[in-house]
Amino acid sequence: MKRILNIETKKQIGKKVMVSGWVDSIRSHGKIAFVDLRDRSGILQMVAKNNVANNIHPEWVIEVEGKISQRPEKMINPELATGEVELSVDKIKVLSEAETIPFAINGDGYEISEDKRMKYRYLDLRRSRLQKNLRERQRTISFIRNFLEDDDFVEIETPMLTKSTPEGSRDFVVPSRLHQGRFYALPQSPQQYKQLLQIAGFEKYFQIARCLRDEDPRGDRQPEHTQMDLEMSFVNQEDVMALTEKMFINLVKKLYPDKKIQEIPFPRLSYQEAMEKYKSDKPDIRKDKKDSDSLAFCWVVDFPFFEKDKDNKWTFTHNPFSAPQPEFLKDLLEKKNIDKILASQYDLVLNGSEIGGGSIRNHQSEALESVFEIIGYTKKQIEENFGHMLTAFKYGVPPHGGIASGLDRFLAIMMGEESIREVIAFPKTGDGRDLMMDAPSEISKEQKKELKLK
Repeated sequence: MKRILNIETKKQIGKKVMVSGWVDSIRSHGKIAFVDLRDRSGILQMVAKNNVANNIHPEWVIEVEGKISQRPEKMINPELATGEVELSVDKIKVLSEAETIPFAINGDGYEISEDKRMKYRYLDLRRSRLQKNLRERQRTISFIRNFLEDDDFVEIETPMLTKSTPEGSRDFVVPSRLHQGRFYALPQSPQQYKQLLQIAGFEKYFQIARCLRDEDPRGDRQPEHTQMDLEMSFVNQEDVMALTEKMFINLVKKLYPDKKIQEIPFPRLSYQEAMEKYKSDKPDIRKDKKDSDSLAFCWVVDFPFFEKDKDNKWTFTHNPFSAPQPEFLKDLLEKKNIDKILASQYDLVLNGSEIGGGSIRNHQSEALESVFEIIGYTKKQIEENFGHMLTAFKYGVPPHGGIASGLDRFLAIMMGEESIREVIAFPKTGDGRDLMMDAPSEISKEQKKELKLK
């Protein structure tokens, strides 16, 4: 007999079937017991003789054979997808026993300490709320892939071992065994690679990209996150924004029809307007913040290209590869009126969270060099860090731009979660630890010796 899913039993009334899964609960009633069996499709109620049910316990993995019957009308459970049927147990086979689990998984789990949930994340993930979150994550990614592929985008993977270059955050570095004394870096984003793909002539690239940044602990951040990354050639700012807006509108309508987008097309605010009116460049413009189904998207544009850092030196506000707005190109090349230069940068904000950021890129090497010179790099430093980009720019560069949308933040909002950790399968703690795997951890003396590390 071949195993079927619990959800399929609705169509098997009067037939013998075999199901498998985890014992969710056992309720004894005299000579019989009701056993709830859980698999990926949901819960199925089973009726077993007490002497049979006494031999199993919650979270044991079992295989069950029996007959599917229609439940009496008064016994139908409308809260279960299989609530109209039950299985009369003929035979139970124990596939795996389980110790008593360290916390209950039949609720939302918010009351349990996060450290404990993360230590036993594989158990926490049995929770129906997290099962739903991760399935919705997959559906969202699948929608994005199909949407972009239908528009002739090509999904291309970029390297996870790359070069350490100053792009805003600290890099995670990886020592090289074969080239001792040298290091790779894990990518903060695919920024340089996606621009190089435009030079390569692909014109429309996208990737569901993993990004890694060695940042100090800051609220709802993770050392690694996932973004929907895209880049297009022969486009202007309006083209990229229009495509992104269309994608999110269609995504919400198809996958989250209960949610209501407050305003279409998405309203636009200049950086100056946002700061003056909302005191934030990530404004929450919801008319009713108590309505959890309200989605207030907006664009923030006209960002300053440069700002002063804590040492009173110029630094870029977003990333050095952005192009200035066309009317400020002359000032950038001449390195004057620096505080007045505006970037071709656009951020997408949802309910007070930045869920996307992009720009039209510098595709002229002189302009890119000017950016690095303004922030204090010498010619030698520019060549050492970005010589590969400047060399590539000598061989015909199309105007191009793109955007990166943070999937974790977007999904947390859509699922009504306070933290992005609730929509990530195996997240880190706020200070970057993996309590389940006990990482980061020491490495052996032998490994250090191979890498010539002290």
